[in-house]
Amino acid sequence: MSSASSLSAGPSSFSVIRVSLRASLLFLLLCGVVYPLVSTGAAQLLFPAQANGSLLKDSAGSVVGSSLIGQPFSDQRYFQGRVSSIDYKAEASGSNNYAPSNPELLERMKASIAQWQQDNPAVPLEQLPVALISNSGSGLDPDITPQSALVQVPRISRLTGLPTAELEALVKKHTKGRALGLFGDQRVNVLELNLSLSTRIGK
Repeated sequence: MSSASSLSAGPSSFSVIRVSLRASLLFLLLCGVVYPLVSTGAAQLLFPAQANGSLLKDSAGSVVGSSLIGQPFSDQRYFQGRVSSIDYKAEASGSNNYAPSNPELLERMKASIAQWQQDNPAVPLEQLPVALISNSGSGLDPDITPQSALVQVPRISRLTGLPTAELEALVKKHTKGRALGLFGDQRVNVLELNLSLSTRIGK
């Protein structure tokens, strides 16, 4: 065999396949087994509540929802969240990107305003926060502004018999500040607020 032919000879097909299989198996174990186990274990150890969905429980210990996903409350004795065009379905996150002049949006907002006036006759319409009749970008917003909660106090006080001062203190207790003191606005988680309210109205 000449020296030229020896230099041009490369690895055999069998050795190439063997190396490829070994590399594939190695990365399969690292990325498909080791990494998920390590990351899941670290999450469960360091942030167990968040890793399990930030679930909230009632006084009986039953899971009633997640602090990250809003939900509707048909009982007018409870605080209401923002409008959701997707009925708070987590698998369908999003909303109709309507322009302010869209006829469907205008009709929906008119209906929301009419419902608000019917349910909250003691609160002047000019005090109604726009956030309560407008949809969030995801349709799943679990929070409202403190003002959006406070304007509902007269209705809830009338229906539950709880003093307005007690309800206002409850809203204040559940008001969270800006993230890191800088980002976003003050907010109130509706589900957390209603869980506290339910213990006061005995349900």
